[in-house]
Amino acid sequence: MTTSRRRFLGLVSLSAAAAAGGPLLAGCGEKPTGSGTAENLDRFAGVLPTRKDLTLGITPDIKGTTPVPDGYTRYPATLVDAITERPGTSGQVVTAMTPVWGPAPPGYQQSAYLQAVNAELGTPLDFTIQDGNTYADKLNALLGARDVPELLCVPGWEVSKIPRFAEAVKALFEDLTDHLKGDAVDAYPMLASFPTGAWRHSIWNQRLAAVPNPSEGPLPWALFTRRDLLDERGLAIPASLDDLLAAARQVTDPARKVWAFDDIFAMIQIYHKVPGSKGGWRLRPDGTPEFKYETPEYRQALEVMAKIYKDGLVHPDIVASKGADANLLFAQAGSIVFKQAGIGFWQGAQAEHQKVNPRLNIQPVPVFSATGGDPLMWSATEPISYTFIRKGVGKDRVEELLRIVNWCSAPLGTREAQLRDYGVEGRHHTRTPNGPVKTDLAFKEIANQYFFVSGRNPTIGPFPDTPSYVQDLLTFSNETVKYLEKDPWDGLKLEMPDRFKAFAVPAEERFTDLLRGRRPLSDVDAIVREWKSNGGEEARTLLAKALSEAGR
Repeated sequence: MTTSRRRFLGLVSLSAAAAAGGPLLAGCGEKPTGSGTAENLDRFAGVLPTRKDLTLGITPDIKGTTPVPDGYTRYPATLVDAITERPGTSGQVVTAMTPVWGPAPPGYQQSAYLQAVNAELGTPLDFTIQDGNTYADKLNALLGARDVPELLCVPGWEVSKIPRFAEAVKALFEDLTDHLKGDAVDAYPMLASFPTGAWRHSIWNQRLAAVPNPSEGPLPWALFTRRDLLDERGLAIPASLDDLLAAARQVTDPARKVWAFDDIFAMIQIYHKVPGSKGGWRLRPDGTPEFKYETPEYRQALEVMAKIYKDGLVHPDIVASKGADANLLFAQAGSIVFKQAGIGFWQGAQAEHQKVNPRLNIQPVPVFSATGGDPLMWSATEPISYTFIRKGVGKDRVEELLRIVNWCSAPLGTREAQLRDYGVEGRHHTRTPNGPVKTDLAFKEIANQYFFVSGRNPTIGPFPDTPSYVQDLLTFSNETVKYLEKDPWDGLKLEMPDRFKAFAVPAEERFTDLLRGRRPLSDVDAIVREWKSNGGEEARTLLAKALSEAGR
């Protein structure tokens, strides 16, 4: 993923009120549900779309091990038109908000890319782009002010940070059930092809409330390394924690402005088999829920990461929280040799920065266990994001917006997908025997805007500018998927208690202070006690009750 740290809506952030446990939607006429809720998604099969495959005649080159998507190493030689009529009919501008990580792309009045896609849509989309790193704050502001755009992207990982999100959904967004359930989805064939599991997660308040953006793979994190820099030093890709720390000490050279790491705490937790289900929960041997903060594995991970900081192996701009761009420090400057990131970081960073450094070779470090036995990898099979439609726009506008989302969801092999992903030939990409290759203008203007108001039946590739990427990714993914953590609450939609949500960020900040030496490691017990009294025990009760009521 890639996007913006810049344009703000000018709304006053309500995150402080949310952190204090205050209702984001006071006055909605709904009784507060601050203790959390649990829904068994198996009960709502009747509200789901009937899944239907698209038949475009494209065969994958590499099979993914379920739930890893299949891979395509070659771009289709012949493209098809998936949609014959422009989806937009009103001509009225559609407002939309999406996240970006990186430089903000220009708005549609200054973007040849947005103008080209909007012309095909028939009704222009006007995007407000927000910094993905602080997107939850903007969402809290919008929901609290009841001032939402017509199309709102809510990343899946942000839902858990928003107090009383189910209430917000009911108050502010359209119920899409009757538009999409059963065969009604046939009006939107791209959406009909989405996995049923993704639609299940789009249920709130027992109704279909959003269009999912299905996960493009089950792996939430990887530790990436500059293989080219390791090769220069005669170092192998690490295969254990000892190997990793030894390599880190060898590559760190402040005099040359090179350090081993950015913040890699999530990966250090994974290496120590810290639980990750539902944000960090698992079951004890006696069947009671246990959060990661309470586990010995988390304390081991804390000690290792704290020592990494203490030993000066993390780039000082990261330590100082100066707003350093870790992506550039890693992929462009080579000032960081090992970087934690989502899988989506890999191809974009390689494609963009290899133009300056042809020797650039970004590769993932195979997952390992720091404590013996098989590794563990957290699972990210829920949708990447959800697209909500503002309540009250009227039936005709809802249908127009769904047609637009359907167009944006066109799969590989369609002319629509090529325009969405690569822009205009001659301006945003050049045609090669292996498919389109992006120009500098494409990297400036294309920032997943339409991706984040749609979704698609997940596939990987092809990427002609990084021809080995699909094979490398599928090799890594098919090996790593064997170690996916089992989620005891799979199939249950949980809205955690408000106090638990409100204290989530403060708790993480306390542990960050501990990791970076601003608090002693001996403070762990005090932080855990504070966490328990600020919603932790309420969350445990909810999780136990949810399993009991589901008969598990």
